[in-house]
Amino acid sequence: MRKDIITSTIAIIFFTILLGVVYPLVITGISQVAFPGNANGQQIHLNGKLIGSKLIGQNFGTPVLEKNGKPKEVKGAIVTEADPRYFQSRPSATEGGANNAAASTFSNRGPNSAKTEEANAENIKAYLELNTAPNKRPYDPALTVAKIPVDAVNTSASGLDPEISKANAWIQAYRVAALRRLALVTVDGLISKYTSARGLGFSGEEGVNVLELNLALDRISRAGA
Repeated sequence: MRKDIITSTIAIIFFTILLGVVYPLVITGISQVAFPGNANGQQIHLNGKLIGSKLIGQNFGTPVLEKNGKPKEVKGAIVTEADPRYFQSRPSATEGGANNAAASTFSNRGPNSAKTEEANAENIKAYLELNTAPNKRPYDPALTVAKIPVDAVNTSASGLDPEISKANAWIQAYRVAALRRLALVTVDGLISKYTSARGLGFSGEEGVNVLELNLALDRISRAGA
């Protein structure tokens, strides 16, 4: 009995050190050398400051202000409106505000739900308004409700999708180019540059990374200022 206890104790200590300490350290070391970007969450820094990740969507909006000049809040979350000078991510249903990385979640509503229909209608309305100039003309002359991409209407499973479809980006390019006074071909070129290929060449669809695209736009705008 005593021998069995000693043997078991030694085995527990040995495998705890091997699998709980040595193995994680070895794998961490290999990942840091072989693919440090993926191992560290595809972090993006600007002027030495961490501003986000290629893997997590962000909210490119400005706070909605009350009459007293203070940001409007609903259930403790600051209400924002899309900044038209930036490409916008797909709709997000995370709690505590759109694209809240601390509360990744999905709406959990069925396709036949009345709430889903209401949310989709609101997203369609917001998309059309965002891509319509002050003179009531759409930035993209061909834009109609039927041509709005699915990812501009539905939320993703995580609520933090970092990418939008090329179709979505091409529509928004008209607005961004007009407001930033850039040639449409320049903006379309950036879209192509920050479009990721399909997984393994056949899985999924191509996607445009919104954070990288918006950072590139800011660099161009500053350079031309």
